[in-house]
Amino acid sequence: MNSNDFRMPARRLAALATVTALTAVPAVLGAGAAHATGDHGRATAVVLRTGLDVSLLNKTVDVPLAVSLNEVQAPQSADRTALSARLDGVAGGRPFTVLGADVASAKATVTARRAEGSVRLAHARLHVPGLPLLSLIEADTVTADATCEAGKAPVAAANVLGAVTVLGKRVTLTAGGPTEVKVPGVGEVRLDLSRRSTTTRTAAATALELKVSVNPLKLNVADVEGTVTLARATCESPAPAPAGDPAQSHDPVADVKAQGSRADLAETGGSSATPYIAGGALALVLAGGGAVTVARRRKG
Repeated sequence: MNSNDFRMPARRLAALATVTALTAVPAVLGAGAAHATGDHGRATAVVLRTGLDVSLLNKTVDVPLAVSLNEVQAPQSADRTALSARLDGVAGGRPFTVLGADVASAKATVTARRAEGSVRLAHARLHVPGLPLLSLIEADTVTADATCEAGKAPVAAANVLGAVTVLGKRVTLTAGGPTEVKVPGVGEVRLDLSRRSTTTRTAAATALELKVSVNPLKLNVADVEGTVTLARATCESPAPAPAGDPAQSHDPVADVKAQGSRADLAETGGSSATPYIAGGALALVLAGGGAVTVARRRKG
């Protein structure tokens, strides 16, 4: 009777140690699993960006003209069609129109699979200080698009369609190289048409990039130099979800198998789970041996 009373706790102790050790190993293994999330995509769009230096009164006064219209980052959009600026010493200090258009929209969107920036301009008229009545450039239709989709090659496109007038002169733009327009007594403009670039995950498109040098009649009243970007869109594709995401598996055995991959074995001669498995086995041996010893002593 007494013998049975003492054997039962010993057996229970051994069983409890076995269950504890077996359940502890998968728990420790699962604690080291990391679930990485891919980068979110990015997209930008801008209708106009200027980086101009305006020199007044024989370059005794320098005033920067750095403005932008409808510059957005995902997820945003803008449809403002006019941009005014105010510079001391220009137009009597009153605001003057830098860009006017019938349509001037910029849109940037990002989803889990796709990032896209787009710009649309219609009947655009760009002005710089010192030329209140003469447009620096006029264009019928200007577009820029950049599309980046996860797992696919990014795409960039830019177009200038219809008539284009630079400093009052009708010009024909080509993608083969820059177009230079010189107007005596006014200035000169160099235009780069439809600049596009792509990488494995990014794309950028610029419809027009202008290098400007204007000094009407060389009076040095308003000497304008710098760059103007018209219609630019960029994107970066979202990173694709990693294949075989551990988060999809609810089987502890599958998780343990994933940890002990062939690559792990090749590097170390065993998986990263080896120390924990060995520890669990040792716990089983010690617990079992202790239980048997207690039972024998009680029996004796």
